[in-house]
Order: sequence, then C-alpha cells, then structure tokens
Amino acid sequence: MTVAGGDVRAVYAKIARWLDSTPVEQLAARRAQAELLFRRIGITFAVYGEKDAGERLIPFDIIPRVMTRLEWTRLEAGLLQRVKALNAFLRDIYGGQEILRAGKIPRDIVLENPEFRPQMVGRPVPYDIYVHIAGIDVVRTGEEDFYVLEDNVRTPSGVSYMLENREVMVRLMPDLFAEHRVAPVENYPDVLLAALRSVAPESAGGQPTVALLTPGRFNSAYYEHSFLADKLGVELVEGRDLFVDADALYMRTTQGPKRIDVLYRRIDDNFLDPEAFNPESVLGVPGLMRAYHAGNVTLANAVGTGVADDKAIYTYMPEIVEFYLGEKALLKNVPTWRCREPDALRHVLEHLPELVVKEVNGSGGYGMLVGPRATKAQVEAFAAKLARTPQNFIAQPTLALSTTPTFFDTGVAPRHVDLRPFVLTGTNGVKVVPGGLTRVAMIENSLVVNSSQGGGTKDTWVIDDAPFDPSRSFQSQTQSQSNGSQSQSQSQSQA
Repeated sequence: MTVAGGDVRAVYAKIARWLDSTPVEQLAARRAQAELLFRRIGITFAVYGEKDAGERLIPFDIIPRVMTRLEWTRLEAGLLQRVKALNAFLRDIYGGQEILRAGKIPRDIVLENPEFRPQMVGRPVPYDIYVHIAGIDVVRTGEEDFYVLEDNVRTPSGVSYMLENREVMVRLMPDLFAEHRVAPVENYPDVLLAALRSVAPESAGGQPTVALLTPGRFNSAYYEHSFLADKLGVELVEGRDLFVDADALYMRTTQGPKRIDVLYRRIDDNFLDPEAFNPESVLGVPGLMRAYHAGNVTLANAVGTGVADDKAIYTYMPEIVEFYLGEKALLKNVPTWRCREPDALRHVLEHLPELVVKEVNGSGGYGMLVGPRATKAQVEAFAAKLARTPQNFIAQPTLALSTTPTFFDTGVAPRHVDLRPFVLTGTNGVKVVPGGLTRVAMIENSLVVNSSQGGGTKDTWVIDDAPFDPSRSFQSQTQSQSNGSQSQSQSQSQA
C-alpha cells in the first residue's frame, strides 16, 4: 500500500482514507458478517487427515488488494504469452519433440516425469489446445515486476473463491466500491462456458453438452466443483454417472442416456480411466480414453498437462517461451537452483537455512522447506532427504514478497501475498479475468499462502484511474459471446 518512505501509493489513497476513518469495531463487524455469509453459502475447504476438515472456512480478509490498470496490462501480456508457450510445449512433447531434439531441455525430465503420459504421444487433442484453464501463481517484490512462482495447468482451483470474494465485498462494502472503477470478474462463468463449448467435437453441432466431473463430496475442492457447475448451468457428475458406448461418452439421466461433448474434469489423470491408468480407480470412467482418442469428447484440461506444471520444467520456461514464440519471456521466473545439477546441489546444501526448497511434483505447500523458518533439526533432516533424491527438488531464494494491509482483531497489519490469475483458452481466443485470486499468509512473517497451510484470501481489484476504456474490459470483450451462453445457462439452471 505504501512506497519507500511511507507515502501511500495513489491507487490505494481512497482505501487508506477509508481505513483511517473506519473504527476497528466496524471493521471487525464487517469481517464477522463476511464469515457468516460464507458459512451460509457453504464455502468450505477440506484438509486431508484432519478430523475437522469438512468444517474449515478459508480465512477472508475484508481489505481488497488493489492494482492499477497499467500494472494489470503488463501482467496480462505476460500471462497470455506464457500460456501460449505452455500449449506449444505440450503439443510438441506429445508430437515431434523438437525441443528435446534441440537439446533445450534434458530428455529425462520430460520423458521420465511421472506426469508425462506415453498414452498421449502421437495422439492429437481437439484444436491442439491442451490447457483450457490455467492458474498462474505470481508474486512481486516491493515495487519490482511480477515473478511467476509456478504454473498450475492440471486442475487449477480457486476461481470460486475469487467470485465469492467479489460478491461478498459488493454486499458489505458498497460505499467503497462506489468510489472506485473496479474491473468486473462476475461474468467469468460465461466466458469459461464459451471457451469450453468452442472446443467441442465438430459432431456436437451448435449446442454441445458440457459436464463437470468431480471425485465427489469428500474431495477438498468439492465446494468449488458444485459452485462452478451451478454457475455454468451444467451437470455436476461423478464417474458412476457416466459410461462409454461405441467410443462416445454418455451420462445417465432420468430421461435416458445423454451424450457429453466436453468434460471439464477435476480429477487427476491417474484416476480418469481404469482401463488406461490406475486399474483400481473407482472415480473415473472405463473407456473414457477410447472416446477421447476417437475424437468424440474433449477433456479440459487435456490428459498429460501435468508435465507442464512440474517445477523442474518451470525452470526452463524462459527457454520454452523463446523456442516456440521467438520472444523473450515478459514474466520473469524466480531465480531457481535445479538440485539435479551437482553445482546447484552443492550450493543449496551449503545455504539450506537461507533457501526455500520444493518438491518438483509437490503442491499445496506440502513437502517444502522454508529455511529461515525451519529449526536446525528440520534443516538437517531435509538435507539428508535432498542428498538422497536431489532430482526431486528445486530451491529458490527467500524473496522479500510484497505485502498488503490485512485486518486482524488488533487492527491492520501487513501480510505477504501472491496472486493467481486465471487464463482461459478456446478456439475463441485466450482471455484473462482481470484480477484473479489473491492469497494471503495470515501468520506474521509467513511466506506460505496456501489454504491447506492456513493461508487466507482477499478480493483483487484492478482499478481504472483513467477514463474507462470499454475495449480493455474483460466483460465487454466477451459480452457478445457470453450473452447467448448466459441465457442458456439460466434456462438449464431453471430446468
């Protein structure tokens, strides 16, 4: 909120005045109202292995994170470039593997990666789009540019919290909204539905059927699955609701089988089809991959995308962008040591108390070491693990992440944040919702923002200071597409 010296940044000026003029008791009352709204809506997040997992709310902060339109425009350009490069990379490694032939990336970190799917080699996907929905985690350090922390292109989550955070803020802070020109995010479901329908098989005709596949109500993100299905106006299905006949996918309904053209799946590859992957999976659909390879159903995201959000692959993203697009990466990577390389491993082991070390296939903040916050015993135990399997880890410096004002019972205090913007890709183009999900470390000095590790969320405002330009609005860019899908979503919801 402030620059060096303590002056308030112009974009935060009205927020700062609001905070100065609002008593702590009133802020606390609004936070309590927000929590009550979230409980009524039913927003929960399960943490596996904890007995109260089903009852947990993700902490919500009532003070928005604010960005200027200029800041957002620069970030948006980098996100669009990155997702285009990721799609090109996936298309290549399951095709001609030119980047491996050129020696830009070691062959083993791709071909021996646990998320690489040999079943997809030489198998084209509809319209050559692998990543339909991406959540790219970015951070910034003070006034510096944004850095990409990691790419989430398997089954990225969190968009429901972005939408609900905005709805709660509009209800509780109408006076604050009235003072700002905040870019809209509420039509994200319409744009997502338009993108999904655009990649349906040609055999679907003009009205493709979309369904959302969930592992079920015991999954940690089940709330998001049901929320999105409702917002999209599509059926929420489990594997037992589906079957394959004559290499086509159908769902069981009270009126008989109904063919599905696009399946927005929130299940990892290994559990999708017991015929092709884990034979013991009861979450997927036997024969789904046959229907997929026959071109009779589109899976979003495509099977095999997990190799692209591997943290070892992440370290090569500048080379990947340049190889496929002939451009320098607009968004920087966080400086990273690949522990598989002897010199890097030596450096990491010598400086372990100063670094953040992550598993290349890890997520949710698990399996990582934050050196400056670790005990001597934890550092020594991690060093032994790192020495045994160095190829499974990367290391990064402990960044001085930017902070935003966050409200607590004792008042307002700075907390570290990251940002997960969501990028949608269809045959109708690549689009980014203006803002995304800001995740905040609720513990003082903590750098871990993951909800599974106690992190919270807050609304993200992209502010137009200059006269509003409709051509730059995510909503107006897609309004002509979303009007039709919105009316159909409403009719399906009513039905």
